[in-house]
Amino acid sequence: MVDTPFTDALVDPDEIEGDSPQLYEHFRFVVDKGQVPLRIDKYMCEKLQHSSRNRIQKAADAGFVHVNDKPVKSNYKVRPDDVVTLMLDRPRFETSIEAEDIPLDIVYEDDVLMVIDKPAGMVVHPGCGNFTGTLVNAIAWHLRDCPGYDPNDPEVGLVHRIDKDTTGLIVAAKTPEAKSNLGLQFFNKTTHRSYVALVWGNLTDDVGRIEGNIARDPKDRLRMTVMPPDSEVGKPAVTHYRVIERLGYVTMVECVLETGRTHQIRAHMKHIGHPLFGDERYGGTEILRGERSSTYKAFINNCFKVCPRQALHARTLGFVHPVTKKQMDFESPMPSDLATLIDKWHVKMKGDEYKNIQE
Repeated sequence: MVDTPFTDALVDPDEIEGDSPQLYEHFRFVVDKGQVPLRIDKYMCEKLQHSSRNRIQKAADAGFVHVNDKPVKSNYKVRPDDVVTLMLDRPRFETSIEAEDIPLDIVYEDDVLMVIDKPAGMVVHPGCGNFTGTLVNAIAWHLRDCPGYDPNDPEVGLVHRIDKDTTGLIVAAKTPEAKSNLGLQFFNKTTHRSYVALVWGNLTDDVGRIEGNIARDPKDRLRMTVMPPDSEVGKPAVTHYRVIERLGYVTMVECVLETGRTHQIRAHMKHIGHPLFGDERYGGTEILRGERSSTYKAFINNCFKVCPRQALHARTLGFVHPVTKKQMDFESPMPSDLATLIDKWHVKMKGDEYKNIQE
């Protein structure tokens, strides 16, 4: 078990689409007015006497050390009145993670990491009413005989996260060195990840770029909203999309995140008027496009039953192996519920074409 301040909390259970988890403040310091310029890793090492300078440097590399609400590198020199915070991906209060015998779909595994294909409905980490049955509990069981792996040690384990009801690929590190290396790749945006989504409406352009700060919706703390890019509210976020297939009243798209913010794809697609199909939190369970007939309403309701979640799948994942330095690329097949949903739209499209010909 590592020592404080990196062990006094659990990973946030918030549903997260991208590379950067929601961060929680653990320590805050206001630099004295008479402070001479000093490297921040040395400054924090003096303030946090139970933490090594090396560990603080790793935290800075992972984007956890902030000055005036912005992440900085370990060579940043603090100035008078700077507000220095240690932001971690877990709340401050620790709850022990117990190993649970839960099946895992392991795509790849070696001595330092594992890639898992997460099913819909599985929370990635305990918290907020989901203290058992999570991906972290399952990993703890799978690695229960792995020397040196402690599920309560934040220096190992999940490197990034995806939503509870989003399916697809996620990577976990077995060693601190592997997690630090992979975390830095995510922070520097050198990893390769793409999502497949089914969204309401027929997008105007085949490719597009959505830019807008992601912030908590003041009217609903469980939902994110989009603010202007030049706004000081929220965090900058960019999503790129490409149309895969047009299916009439819905469109299948590929999404690639330039940044990784909480609910980024879900919030950005809603922002441009194309919420994810079946996304209850962002209005995707309303009939937003199409006919007013009872037959069409029955079809849509049947679609919601077939895939009772947001239609979002983390399809590809690529990174450089932290030890071998080889490029590792993985692809997850379309989950059965999303594949069935898309098939239903294919059938409807063919039926509509036949009907139009007859008319």
